[in-house]
Amino acid sequence: MTNFKGFQEPFWQFFDELKENNNREWFMENKDRYKADIVTPCLDFIIDMGERLKEISPHYTAIAKASGGSMFRIYRDARFSNDKRPYKENAGIQFRHKLGKDAHAPGYYLHLEKDNIFYGGGIWMPDNTTLGEIRDRICYYPKKWQAVIENEDLIGTFGGVRDDGLTRPPRGYDADHKYIEDLKRKSFFAMKNGGDYKITTNAKFLDEVAKTFDAAAPLMAFICDAKGIEF
Repeated sequence: MTNFKGFQEPFWQFFDELKENNNREWFMENKDRYKADIVTPCLDFIIDMGERLKEISPHYTAIAKASGGSMFRIYRDARFSNDKRPYKENAGIQFRHKLGKDAHAPGYYLHLEKDNIFYGGGIWMPDNTTLGEIRDRICYYPKKWQAVIENEDLIGTFGGVRDDGLTRPPRGYDADHKYIEDLKRKSFFAMKNGGDYKITTNAKFLDEVAKTFDAAAPLMAFICDAKGIEF
């Protein structure tokens, strides 16, 4: 039995209205709606996905908390931004590796925005040490990297490993290396665009995301091996 029933219309209606009223007064007046229509289905999704993740990798955490867990806070950090809107106009859920402490750790991610739904796995803007470890593993074990980028399930689901990279080769790496375009990457992830938000509005979306997370496993395992941690 699953808790998750889908991200239903009240979920999307809340964010539609928030876009028109992104201010503290409106949010405080609608905070009960936020808890009922946004937090509750997100936590239900986290609980149920936690069981699915055990079958993919037991080392990724599903913490059903609105703050300090797998659900991203709705509050924006606008201190150093010209965009002073106080609230995010989307929901985000990340299942991080148990050894990761922040959003830059290896993890599975779900982004819920009406016209921009995507989900998958990887590592986003890691620190220089981690980035170097991934790049070095590509160089030291090219056949293993080849197996990742040629994996049929990964290609069929995501179209391959993605993210923009440096314009020039990173220092210390051969510009003529077979995988130089991969070595240039600053992030390594496999993300699927979910298309119409209506795919999220029923419980079957849980199965879709779990299947997609599983397709990212070869990349996730490679990243974990680079870090010397279990997948």
